Amino acid sequence: MSAFLTDLQVELVSDSTNGGRGTWRLTAPLVYKSDVAKLTFTVPAGFETDFASVPRTPVAFLLTADSAHEASAVHDWLYSEHAVPRAVADAVLREASLVSGVPAWRAALMYWGVRAFGWSHWGNGPATA
Repeated sequence: MSAFLTDLQVELVSDSTNGGRGTWRLTAPLVYKSDVAKLTFTVPAGFETDFASVPRTPVAFLLTADSAHEASAVHDWLYSEHAVPRAVADAVLREASLVSGVPAWRAALMYWGVRAFGWSHWGNGPATA
């Protein structure tokens, strides 16, 4: 069964970066077991995230932002490391959002948002593309 095996522990690095979303640093590893990927991921302490990279337009922000911090940290790490293909990383975001208690409609909006626009953040990473 998919589950977070550790709690998210972060510290604020800067609240004025990433278009006002801020940058956060994990102070302890975040471990997530994914049924979708059939893997367990460990986001290392020291990894920096902006959580959900949601546009600051009022509607988009109200519908999806400031939720799923754990899932967003895992997703940001998957995008930076290319530990799995992008489609799997996006499916893990949806799965982990649901595991962390995000309503299904919000998890679906976040998923479709990263499927439609995440390519611009995928970039070139270490492993698979």
